[in-house]
Amino acid sequence: MTVAQALMTFLANQWTVDGDIRERTIAGTFGIFGHGNVAGIGQALLQLHTDEPGLMPYHQARNEQAMVHQAVGFARMRRRRATYAATASVGPGAANMLTGAALATANRLPVLLLPSDTFATRVADPVLQQLEHPHDTGMQVTDAFRPVSRFFDRVQRPEQLFSIALAAMRVLTDPAETGAVTIALPEDVQAEALDVPLEFLQPREWHVRRTVPEPEELARAVEVIRSARHPLIVAGGGVLYSGAEDALRALVEATGVPVGATQAGVGSLVWDHPQYAGAIGATGTTAANALAAEADVVIGIGTRYSDFTTASRSAFQHPDVRFVNVNIAPFDAYKHGTQLPVVADARRAIDALGGALSGWQIEPAYAQRIAEEKSRWDAVVDAALAPAGGDLLGQPEIIGAVHAASDPTDVLVQAAGSLPGDLHKLWRVRDPLGYHVEYAFSTMGYEIAGGLGVRRAAPDRDVLVLVGDGSYLMLHTELVTAVAEGLKIVVVLVQNHGYASIGHLSETVGSARFGTKYRAQDPATHDFVEERFVPVDLAANARSYGVDVIEVAPGAEAARDLREAVRRAKASSTTTLIHVDADPLRYGPDGGGWWDVPVAESSTLTSTRDARAEYERARTAQRPLLG
Repeated sequence: MTVAQALMTFLANQWTVDGDIRERTIAGTFGIFGHGNVAGIGQALLQLHTDEPGLMPYHQARNEQAMVHQAVGFARMRRRRATYAATASVGPGAANMLTGAALATANRLPVLLLPSDTFATRVADPVLQQLEHPHDTGMQVTDAFRPVSRFFDRVQRPEQLFSIALAAMRVLTDPAETGAVTIALPEDVQAEALDVPLEFLQPREWHVRRTVPEPEELARAVEVIRSARHPLIVAGGGVLYSGAEDALRALVEATGVPVGATQAGVGSLVWDHPQYAGAIGATGTTAANALAAEADVVIGIGTRYSDFTTASRSAFQHPDVRFVNVNIAPFDAYKHGTQLPVVADARRAIDALGGALSGWQIEPAYAQRIAEEKSRWDAVVDAALAPAGGDLLGQPEIIGAVHAASDPTDVLVQAAGSLPGDLHKLWRVRDPLGYHVEYAFSTMGYEIAGGLGVRRAAPDRDVLVLVGDGSYLMLHTELVTAVAEGLKIVVVLVQNHGYASIGHLSETVGSARFGTKYRAQDPATHDFVEERFVPVDLAANARSYGVDVIEVAPGAEAARDLREAVRRAKASSTTTLIHVDADPLRYGPDGGGWWDVPVAESSTLTSTRDARAEYERARTAQRPLLG
């Protein structure tokens, strides 16, 4: 067999086993072909398709970055048990996958990348699209994958394939190590033949490791939790990836401990559960952030404690706060200098904590405080989601209209702009997998491609993709993939003529929304003139791809019309894009969180000097987290 034939046959026979669940680790392969992979992996996929149809499904894409986003969306929806491979040609094809690789690694989500490389023999050196560095003639585009991958290797000789492929699968299926896994494949080596042991091609199972807590670690954690007066759980993505939402619910119902969720952890509890205080951190709720400020023991479960989760280390204000960090990855379990790491699978750890904390509950006064904070925030959300009757909808009203038309099992997909912050606070999740916001890398352009990945993973659910016009313009071409493969998604395109999120941030740092509005430029002054909107018709753009389009006109009934548009789109069998105009200056309610973005220390602008003064004031709340 050729190296490519052996690799693709090997991948088709890999299985992930998680308890009583067994599914293919690599569900299929995305590919855009060029001279670097058409005769290698391209030929191997055709041969498999011809000889054994369905063994390794192939899917097209319109952009190499989007291939990776689809794989990531699929992997998250499958709780990291399965993913896709993605192959690209040398040079720009490979380089286009770098953003997707970084996204996968930042999110701790598995994806297998197969970028092509230039000739290993260098017989035709330099080939088209090859880099040339006088100081290192062996350095190529694929070397850029090293810092954004959890695993990287290059098959420079055919005989290396066996050990590299097995090592790659180990990382893909290891919940503590997973991320982007990259195998660089020189274009000549892909097509070289070698004798392949039959054992390499036989079905192989990779059992997901569900590590139990060490008794000593668990005992120390339990002792501290039992001593807490105001404990708080921070639920991260690890809760969902381990399928621990039922165990978490049982634990908090028995103990009364409240829960705040990170972006990846939304869905750990449904929105109206009495112990759910909502989103935590910079984009959190007043309820969760108030409880975080006084928490004396913070129990982080499956969270990597990003700056948004800790509100740039200003969220946890108790002078003696201690952190019990439950995580399958020691790197995350030991964060913030904790002396109470619990290196374990989230579900196994929660089950163990539940048994060890049997009979213990929070104090009645604290339980009352939790209920009051939650009630106050729920009233704020009710008001924010209600239609205001203006000509242009504010973003919270758009969220309210989409939510009102959605079903509990629908999956909301988002990634970048101001929507993640508002959704984190306002979206009332009713299903563990109903909230899919990529916020570790917060990649503009993820939404449509990621939504397709979700749809592939859950064809029985409606996928609601919310995307701003800025993110849409970054990577909208996967709508063609949706049409070509009959993958139905509902896209709500929020048109506000610019980068709304960064525009708001720009104001807070004294930069007056500079460079954030889509306006026509005056050639004489080089200014982007406020009144001169760029005449781009994004609805027509989507319609030209073969997508059904519904345009919601501005006006007092826009919220009602948007609700009806979402219902129509959900009832349709084809991909629908809903275009709605929005007012970028109508913000969601403040949840009391803060995010550290430095402001210029010296400036001639009054706005910047004022922003610096406010920044210095806010920074006084930061503290080292050495709990």
